[in-house]
Amino acid sequence: MRALVAYALVVGLCAAVAVAPMLQRWDWLFPMPGTRSACEAVGRYEVIRTRAAVAEPAGVDAAALAYAQESGRRKAVAGCLASTTTLWLPLYGAGAAVLVGAGAWYRDRNRAGRRSPAGSSPQEPAGAGARRTGPA
Repeated sequence: MRALVAYALVVGLCAAVAVAPMLQRWDWLFPMPGTRSACEAVGRYEVIRTRAAVAEPAGVDAAALAYAQESGRRKAVAGCLASTTTLWLPLYGAGAAVLVGAGAWYRDRNRAGRRSPAGSSPQEPAGAGARRTGPA
């Protein structure tokens, strides 16, 4: 049983790390309630901060200012989503570990059931269900 738990945790954590970038980008995969809207607010704040950081807005090219604002917004949102995903990673890992563990356990039980002779359960050793007729 310890081997199953260790296997499930290792595979679950690997799966969570592999899927984490997709979880950041696709809100249908794992919605992270309230997080995406909070990250968008961080992006809006970064746009305002970039605009305020420019000392003389009239002397700056409008396209350059828009590019700087959009670049800052993207970086802020990406950083927010990355840190949030890092906070949620243990939950992803635990969920994946439960799924992997349940699948491995079910597969093992199914395989053991096919190999056991008729009349014995998968938990009993082979021949334990046979009736003894001689002296004990």
